[in-house]
Amino acid sequence: MRSRSLLVGLLALSALICPVYAQRGQASLSDAEVEEVRESAYIANDRVMVFIKLIDVRIKALEDLYAKPRRPGREQDTHDLYEQLAALADELNDNLDDYGPRHRDIRKALPKLVQATERWATVSRTPPDNATYNVARKIALESIQDLKDAGSEMIEEQKTWFAAHPPVKEEPSNVESHPR
Repeated sequence: MRSRSLLVGLLALSALICPVYAQRGQASLSDAEVEEVRESAYIANDRVMVFIKLIDVRIKALEDLYAKPRRPGREQDTHDLYEQLAALADELNDNLDDYGPRHRDIRKALPKLVQATERWATVSRTPPDNATYNVARKIALESIQDLKDAGSEMIEEQKTWFAAHPPVKEEPSNVESHPR
């Protein structure tokens, strides 16, 4: 009887620990970065620019890993950065998929995104082949390519849509017309 209750207790404990362990791997954003993403949620153009910035931070970290003398754990750090790159690129791609049909105006950010994807792909290919991160690199490069394709396609879609449906320009509010 005692071994049965011990077994049930261990199963319950493992059920609680497993989700926490799984979520730990997903936490690729710092609290400040999460807050920045939340604050940019209402303006699509700003949100795209925030994701570009977040991915640029990971790309810079990847460059720094290989610009400095080799240190223990570099391959695992590279693997983790590739996973973060893929996750961020996929999340941004999901945002673009949402913005497209809703015709959110992101015309200013799209050319910057397409240009950035070229830089990200180039930097992502620079580390030498290593079994520790080759699969993660391939996934990250595919995510970056998907993002570039989606951004390039959206540039044309947005040009066409906004040429046919120009945005309404807001008139500057006149301070004198408001009652005090």
